Amino acid sequence: MECKYCGGTYVKDGTQNNGRLRYKCKSCHRKQQALYSYNAYQKGINDEIVTLTQEGVGIRSTARILNISPTTLLSRIVQIAHTISRPPVINQRTYEVDEIKSFVRRKSEHIWIAYALDRKSKQVVSYNIGPRTNATLNVVLETLRLSDAKRVYTDRLRNYRSLIETKIHRTSLYGTNHIERHNLTIRTHLKRLARKTICFNRSAVILSAILKIYFWG
Repeated sequence: MECKYCGGTYVKDGTQNNGRLRYKCKSCHRKQQALYSYNAYQKGINDEIVTLTQEGVGIRSTARILNISPTTLLSRIVQIAHTISRPPVINQRTYEVDEIKSFVRRKSEHIWIAYALDRKSKQVVSYNIGPRTNATLNVVLETLRLSDAKRVYTDRLRNYRSLIETKIHRTSLYGTNHIERHNLTIRTHLKRLARKTICFNRSAVILSAILKIYFWG
């Protein structure tokens, strides 16, 4: 048997409280069991969580399908998100930038999801959540600056005027068609972002993790 963390070999190391044999890896020294009765520790469970999250299945529904607790699922979603890295951004591309309005815990606590979409590949290259301020938008736009963007299309929100260079900034009538359509797709897939729904975000951290898995998982 191989260590599930590093692939090394391990030796017996006593028993767990449940009476099962415990093993210790010779290389990374992490302890584990050969078999787990709780589904959250089964091999491949993370891949199933990613698939269900990308399909827009809710937290409690996913927990029921995988037979794990919602608390464990939330913790695992955050862990998975930490292991996902942003895909490489190609230089000299045309992007569209927009924001999606949502809320956390109650409708009075507004939160905005700002993100940039590569017009050619339809890939989300950067996103950030927070209030509708320059600080939130600037995190997304910084990625476009580093990629030497050829064009950046936005709506007529005033904030963009001071954050994007005039020579590459465009606010034409149909300039944001692709990202507006993408907004509809996101709201359809992720029920927590639908305009009229009983689903909602309890935490900005969980929302950010789910978006990261949905965009880049």
